[in-house]
Amino acid sequence: MGSDATVAETFGPLLRLAFGASPPLNFEFWDGSRAAAAGQSPGTLRIRSKDALAHMVWAPGELGLGRAFVSGSADLDGDLFAMLRALQTAVPGNARLGAAGAVRALGAAGRLGALGRRPEPPREEARPRRGRAHTRARDAAAISHHYDVGNDFYNLVLGPSMTYSCARFTAPHDDGTGPADPAVSLADAQRAKHDLICRKLGLTPGLRLLDVGCGWGSMAIHAAATYGAQVVGVTISREQADLARRRVAEAGLSANVEIRLADYRDLGGEHFDAISSIGMFEHVGSERAAEYFDTLRALLRPRGRLLNHAISARGGSKIPPRSFIGRYVFPDGELRDVGEVVLAMERAGFEVRDVESLREHYALTLRAWVANLERDWPAAVALVGEGRARIWRIYMAASALGFEDGGLGLHQVLGVVPDEHGGAGLPGTRRAWG
Repeated sequence: MGSDATVAETFGPLLRLAFGASPPLNFEFWDGSRAAAAGQSPGTLRIRSKDALAHMVWAPGELGLGRAFVSGSADLDGDLFAMLRALQTAVPGNARLGAAGAVRALGAAGRLGALGRRPEPPREEARPRRGRAHTRARDAAAISHHYDVGNDFYNLVLGPSMTYSCARFTAPHDDGTGPADPAVSLADAQRAKHDLICRKLGLTPGLRLLDVGCGWGSMAIHAAATYGAQVVGVTISREQADLARRRVAEAGLSANVEIRLADYRDLGGEHFDAISSIGMFEHVGSERAAEYFDTLRALLRPRGRLLNHAISARGGSKIPPRSFIGRYVFPDGELRDVGEVVLAMERAGFEVRDVESLREHYALTLRAWVANLERDWPAAVALVGEGRARIWRIYMAASALGFEDGGLGLHQVLGVVPDEHGGAGLPGTRRAWG
């Protein structure tokens, strides 16, 4: 190959090795050369500089590719969901170039001048932490990395409901037996999710609810305003706590809702009639799961109910520290198999009464969040910087695909603490909550 070869010509053999006869997307390189998909492409993967190759050489696999996207040296231009799906289909998760492919890749990178000094990771990246995971200090740092990026940014992405968990896209008066309805607005879908949880927990005026990982207070506000509950919400994110308190005051519910900047492990000695844990369990970790459910069990009165709403994965999955999600989104995150969750709750003394999957609803939720972000992209970049906005765009889109194809799940597990006679005080069928 002559020295005047284009970047596309230099990388042509590697693309064929990775994808076969032609790539699933159009590729465009920094010298303007292109490698075209065989058919109609959903978009173009742009390699804007040799820095993208350097990131992938020094951190092969998902982390290096993630660094290239976050830094802006690589980009996806087109239908993001379709492009990610095309790449996923063309290169299965267990595919590897092999030793010969790695040698070719290094040779091509060398000819293009991408084997120089190791590039610095983007500043948005969470550095690996030493020591045991899920200590209080390490949990606080992980939560701060993800949640303390600015309430205005979350308001832009999540919309006025300020609810960062799976919504429930059901039409008004739906009994819950129909499919997810994408025509339902995100705000209405989040309201429907909160209402479903309140009904599952059997909330009535005066009952005391603990909302673990209360976020910006949306569940607490709904439970107090709609069902008359007395609510304590806890979060270890300072920015969440500050805004949640303001929202409670603006709703005129300060006498009914208390927001605490506290760890759930700080609540010993108190008692509640119900506990909601919505989108928080992913941060607990398998080593702490027994402690978590034991702690919540001890906080509940007889016939008290716990609703655990969490992302799940078949067989369980610790988010690898060198993955894109592990470095940029959820440091120390962990997904549990729903069967393990049920077993852990039973071991803690709960009678598990209901398990419901909302997987398809989370795919719709994430697509709505991506639409919000893309619609107000300049504002998002102004609030948190382009790198952080890029992280959210690709992570939410990829997660939506995971919920669509079943790689990820979302389950609500309802448990109750039986009284001394084995009474649970629950209705005989789901019809009571719809």
